[in-house]
Amino acid sequence: MKTLLVLSPHPELADTLRQGLSPERYRIVHRTTLEEAEPLLAHGLAGACCLDIELSGVQQTWMIEKIRRCAPQCPLLVFTGARQWEWEEEAYLKGATHVLTKPLRLRMLTTLLDRLWAASAPVALAPDSAAAQLPPALESFKSAEAVPPAAHGSLASPSQMGLRGFSAILTHSLDAEAMLRQFLLLLREMTGLNRAAIFLRSPSHTFGERGAAENTGRLRAACALGLPRSLLDNFELSFDGGIGGLVSRLSRIVRRQSEESRRDGTTQREFELLGAQVAVPILDREGILGVAVFDGHITGEPLSNAELELIFHLLEQVGLAIKNIWLHDQLSGNHELMAGILRELKDACVVVSRDLAVLHFNKAARRFFTVSNARTGELEFSDLPQLIGAKVFQVLKTGTAVPPFRFEPAGAPGTVYHITVVPFQRKEGTLPASVLLMAEDLTHSEQLRQLEGEAANLRLVRTMADRLAHEVGNALVPLSTHQQLLSEKYSDPEFRTSLDAALADGVKRVNRLINQMRFLARDALTSTEAFPLAPLVEEAYEEARKHQPAKKAQFVCADEKKPVVVTGDRAALKHALSEVILNALQANPGEPKIGVFLHADATTNGIHDLQIEVQDNGTGFTQETAQKAPAPFYTTRNIGLGLGLTVSRKIIETHHGKLEILPPRTGQPGVVRISLPVESTPLAHF
Repeated sequence: MKTLLVLSPHPELADTLRQGLSPERYRIVHRTTLEEAEPLLAHGLAGACCLDIELSGVQQTWMIEKIRRCAPQCPLLVFTGARQWEWEEEAYLKGATHVLTKPLRLRMLTTLLDRLWAASAPVALAPDSAAAQLPPALESFKSAEAVPPAAHGSLASPSQMGLRGFSAILTHSLDAEAMLRQFLLLLREMTGLNRAAIFLRSPSHTFGERGAAENTGRLRAACALGLPRSLLDNFELSFDGGIGGLVSRLSRIVRRQSEESRRDGTTQREFELLGAQVAVPILDREGILGVAVFDGHITGEPLSNAELELIFHLLEQVGLAIKNIWLHDQLSGNHELMAGILRELKDACVVVSRDLAVLHFNKAARRFFTVSNARTGELEFSDLPQLIGAKVFQVLKTGTAVPPFRFEPAGAPGTVYHITVVPFQRKEGTLPASVLLMAEDLTHSEQLRQLEGEAANLRLVRTMADRLAHEVGNALVPLSTHQQLLSEKYSDPEFRTSLDAALADGVKRVNRLINQMRFLARDALTSTEAFPLAPLVEEAYEEARKHQPAKKAQFVCADEKKPVVVTGDRAALKHALSEVILNALQANPGEPKIGVFLHADATTNGIHDLQIEVQDNGTGFTQETAQKAPAPFYTTRNIGLGLGLTVSRKIIETHHGKLEILPPRTGQPGVVRISLPVESTPLAHF
């Protein structure tokens, strides 16, 4: 009777099969999830698997591949609704045996099942042809069975040939001690050994690390028969001398009574202590892993050369098995190390294979992503958010990493992740075997950055309020003094003159503050017009003189006899130039000399790069003031807000230009350069 495993979320398919198939030939077992069906598949209890899915996406083909990994030899029949050729082809590539459409046709299914059982049945061969297709090892075993049993210790005995086949099976073991003990027990059973012991060097625990015994040449007992445990715990061989050194030097079997052994007293003492008569090297086809020592038969007879030759070859296969075990332990150790590192990282780490199976995820990933499988607690690919899953699938299919991106979960407002998807490629030009998904939680840092920005804004507001209060207070002090004396001295002409000057100065200072605040608040041009630049520079100079009058001031504006037209906000540019010129006037208040030089460099498409250099005759900028001068509220004077160059830079940048202070030079005056893009426009209409 064959068992049909029906994997379907609904019982309709299983009920249909029970009604249509013969109960004497088929037993129908229904399971709703793959987790419930895994025990039947893993232990080979199902003769065939019937999978009821809709072939319309990656998740369905992934389920087919997962079933195929769990049961590689089990026939897999996929029942689907509408057939889509691209997904049907993917199903066959993932391991489906047949893809059938619903509704179910029992006659065709019965025929397919009969063919599956007929294909899996063994084919009887004629005696001559069977013998012709046997591998050489089995041919020797068959010929050994045909001869009568030989004397004790014969190489042609079936038991010893069976031992040769058994040694190949041992290479699949991952427990070195258990494998060696089973090997010695079977060797005793087949050959009648009295005593035996196997000594091995210590393995490396991680790749690239040399074991302590490998460096010192010490060999510890790994397994023994007929020897006390207390002796083996306190006895070692060495590649530097004794049995180990002799075997290592000769690289062959060494008997106790050989000439080389009799000349070495250490070797004789070790043979006597172990009660052994012969030592056999354990090779892995690259070097010596250890030494095996044997006594004779339990009847007292020594091991023959033919038996020792067979044991040598068997031990060579055992050596390969031991080397594989060590490599597996190293790989497992490195895997545990990397898994431990990933597990303790604060960032979420998820490793996804090409079949969209989650190979590894750490504790942070469990916190970041919702685990839907409450029974196993394992993270699945479907648990990843759709956007992140799409990026992972893209990297797996293309082999190209995607740029890191921000991700804000819809169900967690304010939460921000920095997502990185990195492919793991084994060879250049091949698709990645897996990808590493890393999610860094930026929520806390984003909140801190926001708080820092708010704190910086509050500090800026406090500084601005303090400076404004100080500057407005300085402007109001003369006005307040004159207001107190107004009723008493209004008739005094000198007082009225002083009052007029105080009012004019106060209004001038307050208007400058208002203009600075207004231009700082603008992020775009309020008006655009075309105008010649040279007259604007003259007006800016006169505006600056109102705030810094000087009797011996000198001003020069050189435009290279090439008038330039500027398009922009005329009032804003005038204020920016006046602030720069005012800064130049204040550099030498006694005898200021101001030079403004205009220079236009032709570029492409009729656009010029206009440079306006404002030069003073002061002591020049220091390295510190050149860096800090454009910053808000930086000033070296007792009056003013320190916003002059800040406002100028804001206006120039709004016009897509640049303001810069040239690097200071010893003995050279200060120079402020303004760069503006201007168009070549005729000046005939000006």
